[in-house]
Amino acid sequence: MTYADMFSKVKEMLMGADVSDIHEHLAYQFNITGEAEGIFYAEVKDGRLYVEPYEYFDRDAMFTCTAETLFRIAEGKTDPILAVTLGKLKVEGDIDKALKLKDLLKSKKKSR
Repeated sequence: MTYADMFSKVKEMLMGADVSDIHEHLAYQFNITGEAEGIFYAEVKDGRLYVEPYEYFDRDAMFTCTAETLFRIAEGKTDPILAVTLGKLKVEGDIDKALKLKDLLKSKKKSR
């Protein structure tokens, strides 16, 4: 899988999230390692979700993992907290805001 393929799949998965109930600014950077290596960010701002293939310097939290781990988390097959415990996901930054990623991913499932 190339970075472009991975980013396209991730963007499609995340853009289904319902962020209308999120009234704070959230900015996450994802550093993908291994196959499909690259960087992208997801930002919730003014009730809208943006997913772009760039580094985000004013981020709240940064996640580092493989594309496979990210997909498993986004699909609800792996709990993000378990992934951290197992060393499959590294989290830096504001832990309270990082934990809101799980809520963001859950909102995607409800909107379907």
